[in-house]
Amino acid sequence: MTHAELMALPVSFPLETANRALSIGRTQGYFMAKTGTYPVRVLQLGRAYRVTRYDLWSYLGLPIAAPDGAGGGEALAA
Repeated sequence: MTHAELMALPVSFPLETANRALSIGRTQGYFMAKTGTYPVRVLQLGRAYRVTRYDLWSYLGLPIAAPDGAGGGEALAA
């Protein structure tokens, strides 16, 4: 996944997207999510697994922008 794609992620997204960003295969990603060993926090909403942009960016060491754009707006510039 490119830097521009990472910066354009929505607030939350399916586990498959996080798998792609972390270079984890689909089967392994779902296994890790079910067993609680996924490298970032995974939200289970019904039968769907989702990951937040904040958790993924934090894990990858990317700067987190403030909600109002103050103090980190450069993180959103692709």
